[in-house]
Amino acid sequence: MITIPKGTKDMLPQDAFKWHYVEARARETAALFGFREMRTPMFEHTELFARGVGETTDIVTKEMYTFLDKGGRSMTLRPEGTAGVARAYIENGLQQQTLPMKAYYLASVFRYERPQNGRLREHHQFGVELYGSESPAADAEVIALAHTFLTSVGLKSLSLNINSIGCKECRAKFNAALKEYIGANLGGMCNECRDRFDRNPLRILDCKQEKCRAITAGAPKITDFLCEDCRAHFEELGRRLTALGVPFKVNPSIVRGLDYYTRTVFEFVSEDIGAQGTVCGGGRYDRLVEEVGGKPTPAVGFGLGLERLLMVLENTAMLAAEPECTDLYIASLGEKAGEYVPVLAAKLRADGVKTEYDLMGRGLKAQMKYADKCGARFSAVIGDDELEKGEVSLKNMTTGESAVCTFSRLAEAVLA
Repeated sequence: MITIPKGTKDMLPQDAFKWHYVEARARETAALFGFREMRTPMFEHTELFARGVGETTDIVTKEMYTFLDKGGRSMTLRPEGTAGVARAYIENGLQQQTLPMKAYYLASVFRYERPQNGRLREHHQFGVELYGSESPAADAEVIALAHTFLTSVGLKSLSLNINSIGCKECRAKFNAALKEYIGANLGGMCNECRDRFDRNPLRILDCKQEKCRAITAGAPKITDFLCEDCRAHFEELGRRLTALGVPFKVNPSIVRGLDYYTRTVFEFVSEDIGAQGTVCGGGRYDRLVEEVGGKPTPAVGFGLGLERLLMVLENTAMLAAEPECTDLYIASLGEKAGEYVPVLAAKLRADGVKTEYDLMGRGLKAQMKYADKCGARFSAVIGDDELEKGEVSLKNMTTGESAVCTFSRLAEAVLA
């Protein structure tokens, strides 16, 4: 038997309603904030991610699904959504339109990493991107959108951590101080951190190994190295979040895992997800558009893993939606009824009634069991007598009550 690839998961029909629920809340929340959907290709030229995400990141060095196409070009399945949006922004001349550009996406992303709870090799993200504004108001807008969405799906055990990783200038000063501190403790750190020491020391703060976290707990804080402009930007963001009623705490250890971040970085963390508690992460990336070939453009956004969010909602019984159900199941008795019921079902479906009938040649008792199993709100049995009279007994499957209804009034009765 051919099995599913490791790190992927089927979405089965009985689980589809969960995805529909969170995706609908995502679209509704994005629309409330004036964000419109953007869709980019599932694969891009590898260079886009190397330049945009960063050649020293784990994503580029270890996790990308890269292949040569039949023309010998290096292509990569998208490992995240932001770089593709930046490419589309430049290539389609969106900078010529009225700014800010506010876009969102619901997309699959691919990373070759060890599968874990809520994190698969193919997983799905809800992300938003705001281009054109360098104001802290834009950062607050994006964070407020994420907060509104997570609240709308029922998440309660939630906290927001924010930090600033500064601009290129103040980060250089911080990196020098960080390397001086870590250099004296490098021998006690993991191999990955020792490798990052020269290439990207800031990423050492993102290590999850306890022995490394114990060392970095005493490291210099980047907030102590912010230049005047970056500090003012960060303080203004805090004031705006407070004014919007979005609670937060400053966490200097947040750096995020992608090279394109500047200034604001943030994470929403759930206490209901275990060790890997982050359900949403994002920040500002004012250099990204320039890195991938465009003009300097300030930008801010976030990415949110839907599998991880669904896991939290299921674990805490916060999934408010219910499975989609059938409005009406029509059972048939006899050959003539069996021929007429599909015609009647087609008319009912045209009127918006979700209708099912027997396709398996079942007897009446088995048909009614199926009606109950598929969650039909109403059922009806049509035989020779019903065909002759042009009416049927419509049964409410919840209350057990029945009422006689003509075929022509069935849709009205079911949808009432």
